[in-house]
Amino acid sequence: MSLRRIVVLTEGSTNPVTAKTATSVVRYQPDEFVALYDTTQAGKTAGELLGVGGNKPVVASFDEVDSPDTLLIGIAPPGGKLPTAWKSIVLDAIDRGMNIVSGLHDFLSNDPELAKRAAERGVTIHDVRKNDERDVSNRKGIREDCLRIHTVGHDCSIGKMVASVEVARELERQGYDAKFVATGQTGIMIEGDGCPVDCVVSDFLNGAVEKLILANQHHDFLLFEGQGSIAHPRYSAVSAGLLHGCIPHGLIMVYEAGRKEVNGMPGVPLVSLPRLIDAYENLASLHFPTKTIGVAMNSRLLTPDQAEEEREKVSRELGLVVCDVYRHGAGPLVDAVLDLRRELFGELPAKNLVAV
Repeated sequence: MSLRRIVVLTEGSTNPVTAKTATSVVRYQPDEFVALYDTTQAGKTAGELLGVGGNKPVVASFDEVDSPDTLLIGIAPPGGKLPTAWKSIVLDAIDRGMNIVSGLHDFLSNDPELAKRAAERGVTIHDVRKNDERDVSNRKGIREDCLRIHTVGHDCSIGKMVASVEVARELERQGYDAKFVATGQTGIMIEGDGCPVDCVVSDFLNGAVEKLILANQHHDFLLFEGQGSIAHPRYSAVSAGLLHGCIPHGLIMVYEAGRKEVNGMPGVPLVSLPRLIDAYENLASLHFPTKTIGVAMNSRLLTPDQAEEEREKVSRELGLVVCDVYRHGAGPLVDAVLDLRRELFGELPAKNLVAV
């Protein structure tokens, strides 16, 4: 199968927080990503604006890109609606024969004008969040020795997906059979499968996550991507359903050093890490015994020296291994995962003959 040539649309929003979908796609699909589309930043590079993507250009027109075939919506705004001004850009892409990939709650395939134009041009509109999940959880057929690790957080947009991906990849690099289990639109775009749990009818959320276990438990390690936070005033319902649905053996707490307030809600303070860890463990253990095995620190706001100081301080306070998966690598968290596997099952699973 030939690689796609993806242009990522971030018009007026090209920064690592607002365009977190774009940032992760650029980071994890470098062979398919060809350009960012942002008329307000044209002439700059992805590396300058997102910190990843190197010299890949920011363009103001599809004419500046050689043979683009896919337009990917690169933001995940609250409410998940397509900005009004972006519709003309999407129509332009369709008219050029480009497929559309969107993770918005606002399904583009339901827009009569976009759908009609796509049908006329013979292109597809893939709404990543669209689903028909209608199964409840049954807790049957779960493989006992498939170790399930879930990244949880003190807020949204802090790196839970990244921590899950990096731990899974490091396990694979060491020769173990591990799988990143995507539960959000960006993770699904990167992994190619998963379930958009924040767009599942609440009665069926736990069941949808359980289906992810059943579909992937032929692997020895499952790394379930977290969503939101059980302490977030907006998104706690999704976080709780995901937590109970994936019945994790172990949790990795993810936080951003220096963040004081809930994302998108100025004046609402974050819950402390010790209190939140207790809450996650107590809530999860209503269904299945679990414990926190490590902390993934997002230290993007800190210098290297500050990050090391923060790492040591939090590790002392919590009695857990702490690392930034970009600055320090995911090795310390993988060690914690392997220690938990030994503790629960007495031994590690066999390694693959050829490590990734």
